[in-house]
Amino acid sequence: MIKLVGAVLIIFASTLFGFYKASLYAARPRQIRQLVHALKRLATEIGYGSTPLPVALRKLSAQCQRPLDQMFATIADRLSGGRSETVRQVWQETIQRFWGQTAMKAPEQETLLELASTLGISDREDQLKHLELAITGLQHEEAVARDEQQKFEKLSRSLGMLGGALIVILIY
Repeated sequence: MIKLVGAVLIIFASTLFGFYKASLYAARPRQIRQLVHALKRLATEIGYGSTPLPVALRKLSAQCQRPLDQMFATIADRLSGGRSETVRQVWQETIQRFWGQTAMKAPEQETLLELASTLGISDREDQLKHLELAITGLQHEEAVARDEQQKFEKLSRSLGMLGGALIVILIY
């Protein structure tokens, strides 16, 4: 009886892990798409509204979902806090702090970190060009993420369950 309960628990745990990995494959394109929309809104705020960066980021945080909302809100709070930190420092530290909560990977992080070097220190036109470049890079990564999702989402679920079955067979 105990062996049967142990076998069921092993299969259940490995299946849950497979579903967790599959959910990460599904969340990545969605989060990248959300980030692209946020950067487009930021470009609009900078280009047409002439909104200061902390105010624009606070507006973005109100329109985004977790974890991007927290990331933008933290950046806005730190920039408007009156500290002597640069936009680049705040942006990089905050992104690195919250990156583990996202399903995104290193290419998206690199794109955002590169964007940090131009925000707040160049003129409006240059910032808009760099935002557009970041948006284009993120759209490419979104297409890659969708391809990975189609390839690996179902596979992750299946391998989770089958891996648990294999472990049970090997143990018993």
